Amino acid sequence: MSISVQEITYTHPDKEVLFRDISFYVSKGDKVAITGDNGSGKSTMMQLMAGNLVPSSGEIICSSQPYYVPQHFGQYNHMTVAEALRIDDKLQALYAILSNDAAEQNFAILGDDWTIEERSLAALSEWGLENISFSTQLDSLSGGEKTKVFLAGIEIHQPDIILMDEPTNHLDFRYREKLYHLIGQSRRLIVIISHDRALLNRMSAIYELSKSGMAFYPGNYEFYKEQKELELQALQARLEDKEKELRLARKTAREVAERKQKHEVRGKKNNMKKGVGKMAMDTLQDKAEKSNSKLKDIHADKMSSIAVNIAELQARIPDIEGMKTDFNTSVLHRGKILVTAENIQFSYGASLLWTEPLNFQIRSGDRIAIRGSNGSGKTTVLKLITGELEPAEGILTKADFSYVYLDQDYSIINDKLTVYEQVEQFSSGMQDYEIKTILNRFLFPYESWNKSCRLLSGGEKMKMALCCLMVSESTPDMFILDEPTNNIDIQNIEILTNTVNEYRGTVLLVSHDSYFAGQVGVSRVIDLDNVR
Repeated sequence: MSISVQEITYTHPDKEVLFRDISFYVSKGDKVAITGDNGSGKSTMMQLMAGNLVPSSGEIICSSQPYYVPQHFGQYNHMTVAEALRIDDKLQALYAILSNDAAEQNFAILGDDWTIEERSLAALSEWGLENISFSTQLDSLSGGEKTKVFLAGIEIHQPDIILMDEPTNHLDFRYREKLYHLIGQSRRLIVIISHDRALLNRMSAIYELSKSGMAFYPGNYEFYKEQKELELQALQARLEDKEKELRLARKTAREVAERKQKHEVRGKKNNMKKGVGKMAMDTLQDKAEKSNSKLKDIHADKMSSIAVNIAELQARIPDIEGMKTDFNTSVLHRGKILVTAENIQFSYGASLLWTEPLNFQIRSGDRIAIRGSNGSGKTTVLKLITGELEPAEGILTKADFSYVYLDQDYSIINDKLTVYEQVEQFSSGMQDYEIKTILNRFLFPYESWNKSCRLLSGGEKMKMALCCLMVSESTPDMFILDEPTNNIDIQNIEILTNTVNEYRGTVLLVSHDSYFAGQVGVSRVIDLDNVR
């Protein structure tokens, strides 16, 4: 059981090189993660390992065919569940044989796998898909159901090598825990791409893919994070040293030039006293100017070299170090009752959503997570709190408070606007230069200002949403976060985490990301699974 990646280069069809000369090795029993910023090529690397793409150069050697759990399902949506699981031929052969079709081809396809139907049904049931048939089209399933179909395939095929691209993106708490257990108990070679830090903490090693190549960290996410912090401290120390070196070089160049100038003035006066002729004086002046020019070039080259080094070091410092937020504290006094729910229910049609009515209270300054399985009504509760929906039963009392709703698609962003226009819309009469200063602060440089918001990545939309909130007149009393970490990478999750921690108002969170919930200080949970 092994994967050997040897000097892999991948070039996009538009001739842009995504990464070059990447090599690493994963052996039997290893459970490793590939991390990196959005756009670094993580998913492309996994597609290469799965055999779905061909490298521009280099070679990937797998001891057996990997089993691949994809992040995106577009290419599979036209398939049935059986086709996506690659069991359709065996099932057809089995059904044909059971219908007295004794064609030799059917026996050849089925082999000795007489339990394929029974095993496949059991695997689907294990992942909560007992009501889904083999003939169900994938495009009729939710994102979570599609993921669980491919996870069921692990039990069906029993592969030696498993590749998973963001496998927890659409899974609720229950099935995340199930996947964590599967990985923890497995002796197979497992490679994952994930921003789920609870999952990354179950890995034995992490590979980080970047423009500089592939870096290896022999530990889980916490170890990786510690090492990255040490690297950052060393990087910042080197940057400070280089900045001191540049200041010293400028000072030295200035002092040398001043001494040289004083020396030349004294020399000129002495030559005049000695009666040196004009022609000789001109020759001496010409030599002095050439000497000065050469000296300036030497100092300029040195300062230029140092400046280049500084720019390279600054480029390697993560965005999280450059972006700072300073939300004001909510004007509401801490502890004020904002929402009281007394025996509330909601109904879609004739049936009630919960078997037991909900009772809860939200006070100013609370940090509350609304937790539950997919379909348990988490988003419905948020809409009840914001007044978008009304309860079918019970009493919901709300005080006067302002809120901002941030969902996983950051839909407060208008895709029809440019980056500059989007911030301008929230800017409450800010001057042009103030808006541009804020954009730079939120890591949107000049060349991105006319970019359509439609083209922004998940992480960029998150930063744009925070930027808009920063330039608006007032800080909201409540942040409502609905799966905010689903479509952003780890670095942007860290930025969001820091922002929420700096905010002093009320936080209402819907998220299956338990690590994020812990990081932002959630102290109370409204568990909807207990009322179903």
